Amino acid sequence: MININYRDRRPIFEQVKDGFRNLIISGVLKEGERMPSVRDLASQLAINPNTIQRAYRELEIDGYICTVPGKGSFVSQRDEAAEKRRAELRAKMSEIARELRHAGIGEEELITLIRKEYDHD
Repeated sequence: MININYRDRRPIFEQVKDGFRNLIISGVLKEGERMPSVRDLASQLAINPNTIQRAYRELEIDGYICTVPGKGSFVSQRDEAAEKRRAELRAKMSEIARELRHAGIGEEELITLIRKEYDHD
């Protein structure tokens, strides 16, 4: 389900967060589905439960999951999570486009790069 790469420069909680976010957006984890408990997942991944708790907290802040006290954490509505992720990606794309422009990459070259990426699918 979630894989931790100890060679990845990102913190472990971020890897857990990104892994679950991808599972939610791709539909592997369905709306209303219960998330693994913090203890179970920490034990399974052999990491500190506080790391999982932080990832869950950030997923909740971002709207991907919701926590019901005494019941656990559940996947939020997929449409809301997907739209939030698209907004995040649009912001990243704008930032990257600005950086490329400042680095001397022209509009046509950027469009070509994007088209190549879409052609790979």
